Amino acid sequence: MARGEDHLWLKDVFAAFGPVRVKSMFGGQGLYADDLFIGIVADGAIYLRVDDTNRADYEAEGMKPFTFEFKSGKTGTMSYWEVPARLYDDPHEMAAWARKSLAAARAKAGEKRKQVRRAKKKP
Repeated sequence: MARGEDHLWLKDVFAAFGPVRVKSMFGGQGLYADDLFIGIVADGAIYLRVDDTNRADYEAEGMKPFTFEFKSGKTGTMSYWEVPARLYDDPHEMAAWARKSLAAARAKAGEKRKQVRRAKKKP
């Protein structure tokens, strides 16, 4: 596959969800919808944004969060969980999971805007 085309399979996976923008990052790829960061692709696996509203879906499937190792050797986790492999072949169900992740990303973005407004109000 030519450089820059390694993300084309994601168009099929997210076909029922709508346009997803893919950007290279840290040896993987970031997934964006409506200019919000909704997922990560690393080592051929898709991880979508998770919060309290959709975490149970991932836990029920036995899925785990994205983890990475710091230079110090400590392990970090992020609010992105691996999607079940069965979703790769079911664009409609993937779309449902992606919509929940987009809602989680919107909620997080809203929290950040509120924090910025509060910080600006302080003398």
